[in-house]
Amino acid sequence: MNKEFRIVFMGTPEFAIPSLSILIENGYHIVGIVTAPDKPAGRGRNIQESPVKIYAKSKNLTILQPTNLKDPEFINNISALNANLQIVVAFRMLPQVVWEMPEFGTFNLHASLLPNYRGAAPINWVIINGEKTTGITTFYINERIDTGDILMQNKVEISPQDSAGTLHDVLQAQGAELVLKTVEGIDNDMLEKQAQIDFETDNLKLAPKIYKEDCKLNWSSPAVQVFNKIRGLSPYPGAWTVLKDNKGKEQQLKIFEAEHSDRPLSAGAIETDSNTYLLIGTSAGSISLKSIQIAGKKRNNIVDFLRGFRLDNTWRIHN
Repeated sequence: MNKEFRIVFMGTPEFAIPSLSILIENGYHIVGIVTAPDKPAGRGRNIQESPVKIYAKSKNLTILQPTNLKDPEFINNISALNANLQIVVAFRMLPQVVWEMPEFGTFNLHASLLPNYRGAAPINWVIINGEKTTGITTFYINERIDTGDILMQNKVEISPQDSAGTLHDVLQAQGAELVLKTVEGIDNDMLEKQAQIDFETDNLKLAPKIYKEDCKLNWSSPAVQVFNKIRGLSPYPGAWTVLKDNKGKEQQLKIFEAEHSDRPLSAGAIETDSNTYLLIGTSAGSISLKSIQIAGKKRNNIVDFLRGFRLDNTWRIHN
């Protein structure tokens, strides 16, 4: 290494761990970790540490968990680490006083080919929108979200059967490799940063945060669109719909795995043998459910679900 980097790594979820791990394995000096504060989670509301914190503790790294990134105490603490490079993987938006602090800047790993799919949920939205390719990008952070100068990119093909979960795992692994290559490139002065303004900026596709109501399925859409939304929200946060019988009984259902078919069935209609299959009609074709979950119950394959839940062709989708 030509430069003695002192790196502060910022991240919270599982997605960030391989990027941190690969830096440690390659001998880079991680002087501190910034991650989310501990918080209560689950039915017991037990205090839960972030995946990055758990990993950082196993490596005896210095850990900072600010609730306010502009708090003077946090600014003093991170400044005292004397980092000359900061790396962000799946963390919060940083104030300028933090991202401009290191000599060699602060770069971020983003799970799309910027400038497309800027935002909080790029992995979900590329699948929801039926994209065939996506990728990963490292870029310098500036005052606007996901708009800084691009350092490196890598394209990734999306399989027709990929879910958000499987694509997450691919991008997680390739993202770690790209983080390492980016650090090595900065280390050796080999990177030519490129302003995002140099890219085509008309009609950009965005990746905003996904809320529960965004996950509700519209059965008036064609089957391929419904299918893409199901896999783009699987396993989390999960696409959902509401079933209703002829007596008005309603049941919310999450759908994790499905197949789309050209079999004609009116939008929102249900066809089942009450034993082995469950089809739901769309505006063009139908969807065969494979893995589902009723609210408050565990996830089941369709055969186990139909064995335990009385469902027949009098049920319909309730919009």
